Amino acid sequence: MSRTRLNVFLEPDHASRLDELATMKRMSKSGIVAAALASYLSPDGADRREVMTARRLGQLSHQFDRLERDQAILIETVALFVRHQLAVTAPIPESHQEAARAQGRARFEQFIEQLARHLARGHSLVRDVFHEIAPPQAPSETGRSNGDAHAAESLS
Repeated sequence: MSRTRLNVFLEPDHASRLDELATMKRMSKSGIVAAALASYLSPDGADRREVMTARRLGQLSHQFDRLERDQAILIETVALFVRHQLAVTAPIPESHQEAARAQGRARFEQFIEQLARHLARGHSLVRDVFHEIAPPQAPSETGRSNGDAHAAESLS
């Protein structure tokens, strides 16, 4: 079989990744490039790329929807908290304001420490809230409800 020699210029990053792949797969760089080119030029290659692109766009859309939902929950939570705090907090007399500021700083430091512990354990308040408010859904073939599968996937 006759082969044609071709000189190709690659970006340094691509050349480095090609070297790593060739070493890892124990293949020649020419063999890897030839296989990639054959795949790219094959008649069904465009269809496969289109399907993969559509699948990835679907995943990104799903992730965006979850982010949008999580953001809406967070915005509502903050808004309700602010409304509640403004409604129940009495004005502080001028003589007590410095002590109240000091107590506020101490409470905020405690809050940050608690938040750090909560995040270090991998807990998610959004996940907890979602599980409390999400209506139960019918189980799928795997035995998990679709809502549980979606929530576990989206908040992991």
